[in-house]
Amino acid sequence: MNLDFWADTLPRTWGISGKLTRLDGEYDLNFLVEATNGKDYVLKVMRAGCAADLVDMQINALAHISETAPGLPFPKVFPSLGGTSLPELTDEEGQARLAWLQERLPGDCYAKVTPKSQSLILKLGRVLGATDRALKNFRHDGLHRDFKWDLMQAGWVGDELTAITDPHRQGLLREIANAFTAVKPTLESLPKQAIHNDANDYNILIDGDLGEAKQVTGLIDLGDMCAAPRVCDLAIAGAYVVLDHPNPEAALVALVQGYHAAARLSPQEIDLIWPLLQMRLAVSVVNSTLMAIENPEDPYVTISQAPAWRFLENPAVNGGLMSARLRAACYMPVTDGADRIHAYLNAHRGEFAPLFDRDLNDVPMGSLSVENSTWPQNPFHMPLSEAAQVGAEFGPDWWMGYYNEPRLIYAEPGFRKGPWKASDRRTVHLAVDVFAPAGSLLHAPLSGRVEAIENRTGHLDYGGVVILHHETPEGDPFYTLYGHLDPEVCDRLKPGDPVAQGATFCRLGDATQNGGWAPHVHFQLALTTDGMQNDWPGVGDPDEMYLWHGVCPNPAALLNLPEDKVYYQPVNKDEILQGRHDHFGGNLSLTYDDPVMLVRGWKHHMFDEWGRPYLDAYNNVPHVGHAHPRIQAVAADQLKRMNSNTRYLHPAQTAFADKIMSKLPEQFEVCFFVNSGTEANELALRLARAHTGAKGMVTPDHGYHGNTNAAVAISAYKFNKPGGIGQADWVELVEVADDYRGSFKRDDPDRAQKYADLVDPAIATLQEKGHGVAGFIAETFPSVGGQIIPPKGYLAAVYEKIHAAGGVCIADEVQTGLGRLGDHYFGFEHQGALPDIVVMGKPIGNGHPLGVLVTTKAIAESFDNGIEFFSTFGGSTLSCRIGKEVLDIVDDEGLQDNAREMGNILISGLKELETEFGCVGDVRGMGLFLGLELINSDGSEGTEICKYVKNRMRDHRILIGSEGPKDNILKIRPPLTIEQEDVEMILITLRAILGEVGEFSPAAPVPDHHHHHAGCGCS
Repeated sequence: MNLDFWADTLPRTWGISGKLTRLDGEYDLNFLVEATNGKDYVLKVMRAGCAADLVDMQINALAHISETAPGLPFPKVFPSLGGTSLPELTDEEGQARLAWLQERLPGDCYAKVTPKSQSLILKLGRVLGATDRALKNFRHDGLHRDFKWDLMQAGWVGDELTAITDPHRQGLLREIANAFTAVKPTLESLPKQAIHNDANDYNILIDGDLGEAKQVTGLIDLGDMCAAPRVCDLAIAGAYVVLDHPNPEAALVALVQGYHAAARLSPQEIDLIWPLLQMRLAVSVVNSTLMAIENPEDPYVTISQAPAWRFLENPAVNGGLMSARLRAACYMPVTDGADRIHAYLNAHRGEFAPLFDRDLNDVPMGSLSVENSTWPQNPFHMPLSEAAQVGAEFGPDWWMGYYNEPRLIYAEPGFRKGPWKASDRRTVHLAVDVFAPAGSLLHAPLSGRVEAIENRTGHLDYGGVVILHHETPEGDPFYTLYGHLDPEVCDRLKPGDPVAQGATFCRLGDATQNGGWAPHVHFQLALTTDGMQNDWPGVGDPDEMYLWHGVCPNPAALLNLPEDKVYYQPVNKDEILQGRHDHFGGNLSLTYDDPVMLVRGWKHHMFDEWGRPYLDAYNNVPHVGHAHPRIQAVAADQLKRMNSNTRYLHPAQTAFADKIMSKLPEQFEVCFFVNSGTEANELALRLARAHTGAKGMVTPDHGYHGNTNAAVAISAYKFNKPGGIGQADWVELVEVADDYRGSFKRDDPDRAQKYADLVDPAIATLQEKGHGVAGFIAETFPSVGGQIIPPKGYLAAVYEKIHAAGGVCIADEVQTGLGRLGDHYFGFEHQGALPDIVVMGKPIGNGHPLGVLVTTKAIAESFDNGIEFFSTFGGSTLSCRIGKEVLDIVDDEGLQDNAREMGNILISGLKELETEFGCVGDVRGMGLFLGLELINSDGSEGTEICKYVKNRMRDHRILIGSEGPKDNILKIRPPLTIEQEDVEMILITLRAILGEVGEFSPAAPVPDHHHHHAGCGCS
């Protein structure tokens, strides 16, 4: 095939010239044309003998769409110089070929796009729905043909199933074929119209830069068009959208919602989507199997089946519930009788028999919600001893638990929907609980028959459970479930037994009988049991409440209660966000494009208002983990006693000081307790100046030491920002000892000394100005500067120079101290340096406001000038007890060792990613103080990449930060409690997200000025 031959046809036939590149095509020749006029086209040369009516149908369909819905992303067809859209050309062998020229649409095929977000799939659904609406009145004889890909004719699969030799798979396909046969009469009753019929992942084009909302820019290849009910088009697209999607049910929901928004579906059509989708996949795998038999040397034929089989054999996909799911997503009743059931229940509210021998309207509500409750202490495991006491604060008497309430008491792995603790989990209660004394009798609210009865003895299961079947006067079935019963009911009732309205049919079990819980009944209503049968979920995924509100609505009516008494409304995040905007300063930032609202924490996980878990790989403040029970106990104990200050003696103060000193070299003898790292750094400045009599300070660029005036003055990260106060005359900056991007790289064996030598001119400048050298202050390992690990020996060399100039050396260990580095308790130990002042901040209080400065007796005496130093809350008895407890926990729980072990695994995994992805420029760090520098393809700082990765990690429930002068370094510094499972989650998720980045390059900067000079960055 000669590209030049077909390139020569372009000017003769269409009046354009350009470069041709061969594109994929099963039967025909397809070429990308990069024309000299600056436009791109697609030249399609049909196979010899191709029927003209097939191409004519496509051309006319494109013209019809262009006229009826010009906004849809379909290519324009360009007529030849002779005025025809389908000229006949002669190929190199003298054969006649039909050819046509299309506009080339922007974007890449959907198959190659990641991530395949629900918002993108929703847009695809809208495009497909609008396309079917546009094609509704299109007519062409070519639409009616005998065609194996026409779903209306898919019955042929049943005759070919013997080609599938695996018995299990053959049986699965036979079930699908039988289900198709069952719905075919309904399908045939629907009106037919022209449909695209092949919206597969290679016929959909997507465009959008990294971090931007992606758009559907093309729906191409109308070669499989036929006449069929429009729901076939939707089901075919769905068959491709679900393949290898991490959440196939949510993906299908998004597609159907988008389609429904553009072309309203009927409940009848929605009920056909699932069997048609499965049948399309059956057609695909049977067809490819037959092709493999014909072409046994082609392995791709069977390899291409793998995604379809992975989906069809996925036990997590609940096909029985799919119609209800899709109906609910389109705001339709989940069953045909749902509206009648609701009307019946509402009409008889107040007339049903009481569930207990008392009026529940007078029973108070108690909240076990994520925001209002601390049950359980550990949201990942609830022991039986704790479950038996759940809600004890609401008293031993009667109380009720809410419907629609997100709770963390469903803590066991069975409630997770993925492999990680931070995976999606079911948290939202789908029933009303009535807590009452064990043995309390229950009565049937209305007559029914026993649908199911059993004793579920698993950990925190139901114990005795009964499901009753009821019907409305019109014959619409619905069901009620009663859980946590005394299992003696299993000896008295069996499935099919009638239960009269008001009849006493069971009683509450105690904790030894009811699964281990405090005595109560879990009372749940369901409008259908399709896909659930007798194993109802008692709690739902907060992101699937659109479904569960439809399937298991509020049962208040059956309890003769108003809906709002038992319906829980979590705090509204949008209202909180608005209040934040209304009442807080605009420079108080929020992390992530979509901020998270976090209301609970445990160790290295946090939970939002709906109970969604997040792995905290960002916050170094909860050093020993969120909500540590020992810190809770110490704080509560001390607050029961007193909380005073350092003007009074208390053993907690000296005990805390002794603990700190035990971790430091002997020269450190004096502690100052303050409220924060900021206050400690400001105090360090005062100490340095008091001891030296000088004012000048040397500090690395882009450092951060706090937010008071003096602390900002030595924090280039703050004062050099746009709108900052600028550099003070008494401050000299030196280059950060960054041996990846700085002046001296890792291949230079003398880089530590060379970076240290940069201090010399800074010292000289301060002396020339008359400020002298009060000291040098640095984050031992610069954090906001980009998680930098200076070359060994750097700080020791700097300290020697500062001491020689008469200055004091201050080690800001807020970010690095207290065992975070694994191999070292403090960062200055790694450097072989001995500072004069060590500053510790937020981690030492684990979230309690506390800072510590430790220094030598000589420096402390220089500061003791007769003026009292006093910090009202610094050194309070409460703070001292908490601070010592934090240090004790680090020792007792081996958290420094854990930081080393988990850090080594993380660094090893991150270095593997560095070899796999060009956007990873550097991996650096120690223990659980780690940085991943992200770069563009030209090696420049990948700011946009970093922002994208940080937000996508949040989408995957991992909280991670970013730092550096260009904000392109991912910052990983979790609480020291992190476990290997969590490290694996970080690495696996990060690998997937870096794969989404691809070969991203940022757009060239647009100059915001007209003058140009060396270094201005303009071009």
